[in-house]
Amino acid sequence: MTASLFTPYKLNDTLTLSNKILMAPLTRCMADDDLVPTQKMVDYYARRAEAGLIISEATIIRPDGQGYPNTPGLFTPAQINGWQKVTDAVHQNGGKIFAQLWHTGRVAHSHFFGGGDVLSSSAQAVEGTVPRMRELVYQTPKAASLDEIKQLVVDYAQAAKNAIDAGFDGVEIHGANGYLIDQFLHHDNNRREDEYGQTPENMSRFALEVVDAVVARIGADRTALRLSPAAYFNMAADPRDRAVFDYLLPEVAKRNLAFLHGGIFDDSMQFDYLGGSISAYMRSIYTGTLVGVGSYTAETGSAAINDNKFDLLAIGRPFIANPDYVAKVRDGAELTTYADTMLTELF
Repeated sequence: MTASLFTPYKLNDTLTLSNKILMAPLTRCMADDDLVPTQKMVDYYARRAEAGLIISEATIIRPDGQGYPNTPGLFTPAQINGWQKVTDAVHQNGGKIFAQLWHTGRVAHSHFFGGGDVLSSSAQAVEGTVPRMRELVYQTPKAASLDEIKQLVVDYAQAAKNAIDAGFDGVEIHGANGYLIDQFLHHDNNRREDEYGQTPENMSRFALEVVDAVVARIGADRTALRLSPAAYFNMAADPRDRAVFDYLLPEVAKRNLAFLHGGIFDDSMQFDYLGGSISAYMRSIYTGTLVGVGSYTAETGSAAINDNKFDLLAIGRPFIANPDYVAKVRDGAELTTYADTMLTELF
């Protein structure tokens, strides 16, 4: 049964969603060489506008945030204009869309921004190579200085303003999945000894500064956040991380954001130091609207919503293979499986 997915959901006084199915952010690498959204992207998002809310692919806030080829940006006039074409098409089809704001931190590569430092919370390199460009080996990052952290906060807020100028209905700050903000939130990567390290309050400081700056610029009702309490991607787990999120989640709740989104590829994963899954842990602490994600089907996601495990369901790869995912679920039609669809046909 999926009926619970098809009732409207009021995020706040500004935004009401037509249904509870969100399109999860999905990196597609379809921007041009200047990181400007292309016509292919316009068509891709417009075809999926029946989602209650689309969360865009991760979109970099400034040049040194790039860690993958052809990922779109939101820091030049051309990029803003390119995104305006996307948001116009989504709105013309009756949809809503948030921009996911992204800086990859230590998995950025200077190849993409003409040299210079890769920034992170600490000078801790990640092993491996850049996806789609395996000849590029990850570099040892520089621990961001206090002035550089201040500038990053400013740049997140400016990117949020740029998103609104581009016609987005709001933004989701990407604080999950091992990228820059997440690199401050986990002991494996955060080795700082200043006001951004060591204690839960200090390790949460950068994330909250970014949230507060974005809220000040565009409003809490148009600001969302994605977090990964469990370190599972490009980071080693550390039981001390729980204390960081035990502090951070109530602080985020005080900000009355549009929603909080779990960052996990499979929400059936169990983490001993969280006492279970990411969504269960977040639900036990966070009091606002929670988005569940991670290998759910429409049926299992609807059941989880009925059981009050979360409020909204984000769907990823099935949305790639099924631009009409919402209609198919509503009508009980068979879904095309992601694995059975050629990548060249997924637009």
